Amino acid sequence: MTETETLEKRQQHKSSNGDVGSDTARDDAFDHTYKEKEGPKPPTIIVWRNVIMMSLLHLGAVYGVFLIPSAAPLTLLWSVLCFLISALGITAGAHRLWSHRTYKASLPLRIFLAFANSMAFENDIFEWARDHRVHHKYSETDADPHNARRGFFFAHIGWLLVRKHPDVIEKGRKLELTDLLSDKVVIAFPLLYYKLSVLLMCFFIPMFVPWYLWRESLWVAYFVPALLRYTLVLNASWLVNSAAHMWGNRPYDKNINPRENRFVTFSAIGEGFHNYHHTFPYDYATSEYGCKLNLTTCFIDFMCFLGLAWDCKRVSREAVRSRIQRTGDGSHRSG
Repeated sequence: MTETETLEKRQQHKSSNGDVGSDTARDDAFDHTYKEKEGPKPPTIIVWRNVIMMSLLHLGAVYGVFLIPSAAPLTLLWSVLCFLISALGITAGAHRLWSHRTYKASLPLRIFLAFANSMAFENDIFEWARDHRVHHKYSETDADPHNARRGFFFAHIGWLLVRKHPDVIEKGRKLELTDLLSDKVVIAFPLLYYKLSVLLMCFFIPMFVPWYLWRESLWVAYFVPALLRYTLVLNASWLVNSAAHMWGNRPYDKNINPRENRFVTFSAIGEGFHNYHHTFPYDYATSEYGCKLNLTTCFIDFMCFLGLAWDCKRVSREAVRSRIQRTGDGSHRSG
C-alpha cells in the first residue's frame, strides 16, 4: 500500500471532531472476498401477495393524481410535509443513522425518526438497516438484495416481488448487528409498536389531519396525502437502488456501479450522490458538498445545532482528493 493510500485509509475513519473512529472493520464496507456460487441460479419465486398489493397501491396513486386539482391548497402543502417527514425517516434515520452509524442521535430524535420511518413504511428499522448493510457489503452480486445487474425493474421494485436470493439471507445472518440490537428504539418498534405505528403514521394521520382541521373530503385525504404521498416516497427511495446504480458519472470510483445522479438527489432529498456514498459510506453528509441539494444533511446539521445530534463523521478533503485522483473517472467538479 502506498503512502497516499495509507493516509486515505486513516482519514476515512475520522469524525467531524478529528478523532479516529474505532469501528475500522465495518459491515458496510464492500467484501472483495465474496464469490458467487458456480452453477445454475436458484429459481425466481414470485410472491403474488406482494405483486397484488403493489399493483393496487400504484393504481390508487394514479387515481390520486387525478384528484390533485380538487384538493385544497392546504392539503397539498400537508402532503409535501408528510413526504418530507417520511423521507427523513429513511434518509436521516434508517439509512444514515442506523445503517451506517454516521452520527449519533439523542433519544427524542431517535423516537421522532422511528415514527417518521413508520410513516415511510419501508419495513422496520432493524430489517431495513440489516438489508442495507448487506447491499453495501455485497453490492451488485447475488448477495445484494436489489442487485442492479439484474436490471432496472428488479433493482427498483422487482426485488420486493420475489423471494430473496439464498445468499442475501445467508449473508444477512452473518452480520454483526449488536449496535441495532442494543438500541431500544430499534427493538421496541418491531416487537411492540411497528404495525400500529404504520397504520397511525402512514395512513391515519395523513388522512385525518386535513379532514379534521380544514374539512377536506375523506376521499381526497386518503388518496392524496396518504396513498399518493406514500407511493411517491417509495419510488423516490427505490430510485436510489435503480437509477443511481445505472445512470450518472463516477467521479470518486469508476470501478463500482453507483453513480452521481442529480434527479435522484432531488427526489430522495440528498441521496443521489451515490458514487460518493458507496466510496465513503461512513460520511454523514453522503456528499462532499455539505447541504447543497441535500435536505437530509441540512436536517442533521440543524439537529446538531439544537444539541439533539452529534459526532457527525466526515471524510477529509485530502482523502476525497486522493481518491478522485486514484480511482475517479475524471468527471469531478469542485462544487
